[in-house]
Amino acid sequence: MSTPAAKRAAAASPITPSMTVGGKRLAFSNLGKPLYPSGFTKGEVINYYLQISPAIVPHLKHRAVTLKRYPNGSRAPFFFEKNCAKYRPDWVKTAEVRGNTSANQHCVLGDPASLLWVANLAALELHVPLAKAEHPDRPTAMAYDLDPGEPANLADCIELGLKLRDLFAHLGLECFAKTSGSKGLHVYVPLNTPAVTFEQTKRFAQAIAALFQRQHPARVTATMSKAQRPGKIFVDWSQNDQHKTTACAYTLRATEEPRVSTPVSWPELEAVRRSGRLERLAFSPGDVVERLRLHGDLFLPVLRLKQRLPHME
Repeated sequence: MSTPAAKRAAAASPITPSMTVGGKRLAFSNLGKPLYPSGFTKGEVINYYLQISPAIVPHLKHRAVTLKRYPNGSRAPFFFEKNCAKYRPDWVKTAEVRGNTSANQHCVLGDPASLLWVANLAALELHVPLAKAEHPDRPTAMAYDLDPGEPANLADCIELGLKLRDLFAHLGLECFAKTSGSKGLHVYVPLNTPAVTFEQTKRFAQAIAALFQRQHPARVTATMSKAQRPGKIFVDWSQNDQHKTTACAYTLRATEEPRVSTPVSWPELEAVRRSGRLERLAFSPGDVVERLRLHGDLFLPVLRLKQRLPHME
């Protein structure tokens, strides 16, 4: 849904091979290299992350980031990078994340310069856990990934997302939505309370997903089996796990054209449901920069709002 203003925002790239950002010196390479089939270049990727940094950095700060790198573009092979590169500048902070058999030193992108440094690595997508690095077992939110199996589509995700909103409102909880940047919808319930655990959020999320599957068996599945997904919305509750990550708000996605995982308001989703114009939810980098200028960060309550999950027997 690119507007003229959004296109101008995307086109005006101040990125040069050598820049100082926040007092930190950065060197960029291959700025003219296309990273999307549409011709969107590496320099434009870096510029997008510079422009959106006031909104995205708070969602990255204090979290152990997993980079999804596309050195040869969004349609070429990619790889996940958990360990922050050893050749990183000393001002790029790291956090240790322990698995069952090993530990990784993830990048922590707490400032614009660190964000642009990973953008120069062609890290198009930035994925974060639901917990901060200093308390990896304490989720700050509960999240759902609504993923449509064809011929179900984003319209079906919107319908289910609105039902989730209404259910949580009945429980006295607010929730917030963002596009996945691809074909689905993400719904977050802010918590930001120290006592909550992943065991609690995962059990609660699974119970809600199972409830919707029982209520709408022809349209919704909460099971992990891919054989159950065609024609249904998969309510992925399993994201509520200490070792899982989800696409960060405002991250680019490796789509055919550059698209962004974009926070949206519930009235916006209701308007799209009424009109059927799903293209209104396909946000380009320029669109998102313009939305930030007009509306601020619609996902900021996910970082600040304190809520408690109802008790489950």
